[in-house]
Amino acid sequence: MARSYGTSTARVEGLKRMFAHIRVLIVALMTAGPVLAQTQAPATAPDKTAPDKPVKMVVLGDSLSAGLGLSAPAAFPARLQKALSEKGIKVDMINAGVSGDTTSGGRDRLDWSVPEGTEAVILELGANDALRGIDPAVTRAALSDILTRLKARKIAVLLCGMLAPPNYGSEYAARFNAIYPELSKSFGVPLYPFFLEGVASEAKLNQADGIHPTAEGVDIIVKNILPMVEAFIGTISGQRS
Repeated sequence: MARSYGTSTARVEGLKRMFAHIRVLIVALMTAGPVLAQTQAPATAPDKTAPDKPVKMVVLGDSLSAGLGLSAPAAFPARLQKALSEKGIKVDMINAGVSGDTTSGGRDRLDWSVPEGTEAVILELGANDALRGIDPAVTRAALSDILTRLKARKIAVLLCGMLAPPNYGSEYAARFNAIYPELSKSFGVPLYPFFLEGVASEAKLNQADGIHPTAEGVDIIVKNILPMVEAFIGTISGQRS
């Protein structure tokens, strides 16, 4: 009698066991797929909660920003950085203030004072030009050169204005004081009109020389300029994305 394939009881039972094993394997593979994906996803997905990189900023200035007569933590750049940090704004700050520097001096040291990778400069120069009665045309040319070179490097600039003292007369003051708003307009950079706003001529906010702010005076300067610096940094952050 001829035997037909797979008709014996033992054969049927063997096939049942084989199909049962296959079914268990398929179910296991189907359930393992999502688990594997879940364990791999955090490693490959972008971290949307990672903080933004700090803005690399330089304060290019004279003794007013260098912090003459003050400890390093009390100088304008350090106090500004602290105020920004308290608002959750991260900045890598370099204090490139040099006491006694003029606008021409700032121009001469620009390349090494503002290192590669700098994204923003707060430009605070001109007080010594005014105190020494330097020809406003010289001051204008130096600031113009600085702005031109920073623009070529694609570095954003916040220009801080300065006002001439009255002892050189109204004509000198008019020529000097016009420099900052005119350069702000021609170069398309934001202007903080007067760096010493709220501090100049206030004896209790200045050191014995009547020129350089005390620590309390610096805090007033930071408080006054902070909203403009926040907006300035916001523009830079927006250009990153």
